[in-house]
Amino acid sequence: MSKALKERGKGKVVGVIGDGTFLHSGITPLLNMAYNQGEAVIVICDNRTTAMTGMQEHPGTGYTLKGVKAKELDIPALAKVLGIDSVRVIDPYDIKNTRDVLREELARQGSSVVISRRSCVLFKRHQPETLKPLRVDVNKCIGCRNCIGLGYPPLAWRKFTDMPAGEVIKNAKKQEGNSFIDADLCTGCTICQQVCKVGAIVEAE
Repeated sequence: MSKALKERGKGKVVGVIGDGTFLHSGITPLLNMAYNQGEAVIVICDNRTTAMTGMQEHPGTGYTLKGVKAKELDIPALAKVLGIDSVRVIDPYDIKNTRDVLREELARQGSSVVISRRSCVLFKRHQPETLKPLRVDVNKCIGCRNCIGLGYPPLAWRKFTDMPAGEVIKNAKKQEGNSFIDADLCTGCTICQQVCKVGAIVEAE
């Protein structure tokens, strides 16, 4: 694509692939991109499993399909060996750094790889114990919908017109409702908390 678009494609070509799929069928294309001097950013979503087809292990997890400990492939080192000069590892839960890194890599000349590393929320082996569900403090929410724009299943929107009058708490002049979080679905990733400009998303009691 970068070859076809030429100058029009500068800073615009991005490829996204999972870690399992990358190891199954993405290594050769990455090698070809580096060899043919493509201009693109490849994001490898490393969720520590092959989540799409049933949570199978792969060479990057450090376990065999039978659960036996094995050598863990170093994906950043592999990308460098294939000829990618710029390889960055990020935590997608850190929104500011994620955005900064992607901007930097899109502005860089040549091919680069960004490895977005965070275990799948369904894969208990790698889940930290410190993450706790969050909630929306209706006394602070101004109804800006920044959090709703993330498209996360635990987040929903309630219109004031659908709520009993006694439950309506309006904190902004043009506010039409507020967000709420289903604590049973929330994994405590804090991404919604990071985009909330008024500090209305707090730890659930």
